[in-house]
Amino acid sequence: MINLFNYIDRPSVIHKLTGATKLVCMLLWCLAAMTSFYTPLLIGLSVAGLLLFKLSKIKFSDIWFMLAATIAFMVLNNVMIYLFSPEHGTTIYGTRTILFKIAGPYTVTAEQLFYHLNVILKYAASIPVILLFICTTNPSEFAASLNRIGVSYRISYAVALALRYIPDIQREYRDISLAQQARGTEMSKKASLIDRLKAVSTILVPLVLSSVERIETISNAMELRGFGKGKKRSWYSARKFSGMDIVFIVISAVLMVISLLLTYRNGGRYFNPFI
Repeated sequence: MINLFNYIDRPSVIHKLTGATKLVCMLLWCLAAMTSFYTPLLIGLSVAGLLLFKLSKIKFSDIWFMLAATIAFMVLNNVMIYLFSPEHGTTIYGTRTILFKIAGPYTVTAEQLFYHLNVILKYAASIPVILLFICTTNPSEFAASLNRIGVSYRISYAVALALRYIPDIQREYRDISLAQQARGTEMSKKASLIDRLKAVSTILVPLVLSSVERIETISNAMELRGFGKGKKRSWYSARKFSGMDIVFIVISAVLMVISLLLTYRNGGRYFNPFI
């Protein structure tokens, strides 16, 4: 079964952090990567992200589908950037070093390639941390952590339900797919792409109906138990902030500050090796 946005339990330092800590660290880390085109910083964040993966004990085989989808989107993004703006790099860096010509307005320049390198590094710096947050955060504990830092427990619980419901949808989709194939619906690579798309569309209707039924069941159960009547609630999975949580938050904040300082010192977001 394809692992998509699932919590993967491992005995690691990353898993021991509270959900709120991982959320704050992810936001600060991604802001540091997204607000700067300073290449050495992006390289450092990319390497650090891989080291965090090592610490989390999450294997790449566990998240291969999400990685493949991310890489495909990254490649498509770079191709579209070049097709619609083949001289964007020369505009940013102020120089034009022609490597070779393709056809018409499409000329490959060193500046454009360097810009695409920075775009790839932004993905490499951000995606590992996002995947770590998804795969190492228990939904129930995350909801308790959000409530601890001031988020309404109603909103926190809604977030937890959404995260816990994703694996259920995947499981339901797989069960319906197997049932359809048992009835003779061809969904393997032997069928054409159009036939497979038609077969997938037949799964969506029962999937939506079962999802609506499940939502109604959960809503009724919560209403019967008086959910939302009180101002506060207790949490079974609540955990206190530890010293390690503070260390990770401080490190992420320092990275964000470094990103802002480099941008200020460099006189802009872009690291320019062509001057």
